[in-house]
Amino acid sequence: MRFSRLFHSHPKSFSNSNSITKTNFPTNQHNKIKTKENKPTVKWDAEVIEQNKAIAKHMRDGHVSDAQQLFDQMPKRTISSYNTMLSGYVANSHFSRAASLFSSMTSRDVISYNTMLHCHVSNGDLNSAHKLFEEMPMKDNVSYNTLISAYARLGLVDRVKELFDRAPVRNNISFNGLLAAYLQNGRFKLALELFYSKQNWDIVSWNAMISAFAQRGEMSDAQKLFDQMPQRDNITYNTMISGYAQNGDMFKARKLFDEMPVKKDVFTWTAVVSGYAKNGNLEEARGVFAKMPERNIVSWNSIFSAYVQSRRLEEAKALFDQMPCRDTVSWNLMLTAYANEGMIEEAHKVFDEMPQRDTVSWSAMLSAYSQAGMSESALNLFIQMSRTGQKPNRSAFASLLTACADVASLQCGAHLHAVLLKAGYSAGLFAGNALIALYFKCGDVECASKVFDEMEERDTASWNTVVCGFGKHGFGREALEVFERMGRENVRPDDITLVGVLSACSHGGLVEKGISLFYSMDRVYGITPKPSHYTCMVDLLGRAGRLREALNLLEDLPFEPDASMWGALLAASRVHREPDVGKLAAVRILELEPDNAGMYVLLSNIYANYSKWSEVQETRVLMRERGVRKVPGFSWIEVGNQVHLFSVGDLVHPEKERIYAFLDNLGVRMKKTGFVSDLGNVLHDVEEEEKVEMLKYHSEKLAVAFGILNVPFGRPIRVMKNLRVCEDCHNAIKFISKIENRLIVLRDSNRFHHFSGGSCSCGDYW
Repeated sequence: MRFSRLFHSHPKSFSNSNSITKTNFPTNQHNKIKTKENKPTVKWDAEVIEQNKAIAKHMRDGHVSDAQQLFDQMPKRTISSYNTMLSGYVANSHFSRAASLFSSMTSRDVISYNTMLHCHVSNGDLNSAHKLFEEMPMKDNVSYNTLISAYARLGLVDRVKELFDRAPVRNNISFNGLLAAYLQNGRFKLALELFYSKQNWDIVSWNAMISAFAQRGEMSDAQKLFDQMPQRDNITYNTMISGYAQNGDMFKARKLFDEMPVKKDVFTWTAVVSGYAKNGNLEEARGVFAKMPERNIVSWNSIFSAYVQSRRLEEAKALFDQMPCRDTVSWNLMLTAYANEGMIEEAHKVFDEMPQRDTVSWSAMLSAYSQAGMSESALNLFIQMSRTGQKPNRSAFASLLTACADVASLQCGAHLHAVLLKAGYSAGLFAGNALIALYFKCGDVECASKVFDEMEERDTASWNTVVCGFGKHGFGREALEVFERMGRENVRPDDITLVGVLSACSHGGLVEKGISLFYSMDRVYGITPKPSHYTCMVDLLGRAGRLREALNLLEDLPFEPDASMWGALLAASRVHREPDVGKLAAVRILELEPDNAGMYVLLSNIYANYSKWSEVQETRVLMRERGVRKVPGFSWIEVGNQVHLFSVGDLVHPEKERIYAFLDNLGVRMKKTGFVSDLGNVLHDVEEEEKVEMLKYHSEKLAVAFGILNVPFGRPIRVMKNLRVCEDCHNAIKFISKIENRLIVLRDSNRFHHFSGGSCSCGDYW
């Protein structure tokens, strides 16, 4: 059992103690209220008390309009009347009505303020909650604990600690809240120090600490704590059983299950069923399920989940059809089962048929689209989700940010970033990492760096994303600075970090530094070089023109070189005019990946550069014989919340005439400044004038021209291309950036190019 559930499932838990639920409406427990002048009034009369009770009942039953009608008809109202309405609105998710009523109140007490505070938290508007909290003229433990709970759920541990320290009085709920914040956000050491700093913890906190040990795989420590507990309940035993099961010790889990002195509840049975399933013993899981004295929807979902986790789709579907009852969890599991198998149509059919959807349903469908590479479908689904009033959870935000990154939609990503800020997620780990990746993939290095610097906590993935991001953009020195900063902050790099650093050295021309890092990996960082690291080294040596060294490295590998290694050598042979090495690399690649269309094109380019037209023709024939088709190139640019797609010689874009006229004029100005077309990129044996014409309207040039015409001066022009940019277009865009005085960021299939003042961040090597 996850410790985050412990604080929300126990009847004495922190979150349930300070929140205002549907059945927790203000009661008439005070005999006096305060008027606007803060003078005590007479004792509440019986009629008002009965009307307040009636309003509370209507709200509990979900009859908001009936409660509103009764409230409007009351000849006399007290603060309790207003508070009852406020609580009812919040409990029924009528947040705007609650805000309106709160604003109209001429007199408020601490219950009024706490209810409105809970309203903002429930609505996901943490900024308004924080503002109200600071403005509150009166606060009690509930005030502090409500905000502590909200910050804890969002991973804002430092803010939780700040509020805890500010609280004038702290009770068990306050301590439980801080402990929960530490445990739920990976601050185990601080949680341990806090736990042993005081005595008389309630059973909820003991259970949470046991769960934390279990999640860390430290079951011996969990057992010690279990043995020290002054009292134990079902949750204690369930947590220990789940802990042993999660850590693969089903013998101890089953022993504890068989010997537990307290009555087993449905969660106890479920823990054993899930444990057997997760440890690959579905038959034992079925056996325990068959012996359950009673089954409810939780029981059925437990065994159903076991089939889904075992990826036994047909049996899972059969069980789903047989279930005597289903809830949203059941439907979500069925949706997930199809999504796990890549069966997106079936998953969407389940989604459409669901009688009710919750945030998990939407998130599961968003994740399915995102993992299948259907980014546009994910973004369209998000629009539908917004219209229903459902708010994305952490998982949904991660899927959406990934979708934005995949289609390089910076404007959509920036909109999501704003939503994240409003929801209070921005400083959290999951959102920070996804945002960094988004901005790097969309070419906005400055925003990516800013998000990283503002993160309250970072993990290795955060650092890796920045290192690799800088490398992809050709900013090798910046990548190395981040890598060195990791060392200063005692963050241990992993094999992905080293791939990013070596790639950055390669893209940044830092050859000797890259060689030194590669040969010190094992000794300094304890990381044995993998194929990905060798690929970086071949690329690094190749970029530096040291092709023979790169070839020797490939020949001395402790394993067979893969296509990516030979591909790096082939690219280097094209740049450094080494056709013999290129042909050798191409032959090896086509043996390993005979359907790789990009390699045929690259080999044709090398032959065309030397006017070896017969070899170019042979390569084309080979492609036809093997049924390999060249992927058509296209480029796109996002302007005004709309994506504009271009292909070579595009004749369908509504602004084509304006674009072509601009390019023709631009071509004249470029020639005057010394631009000469690179005719080696034309893979046809035709006259030079015809070659120039064939290069003139490549898709990336059309997209750049459209950007200059439509993106306001001073803002970067960001263009994406599905293939590697050709040498002629690369050279042309350098000239364009200088003539038009514009920053042009181009992402091709290999890397990013930042064109400015007539030069490119790649140093003319890509």
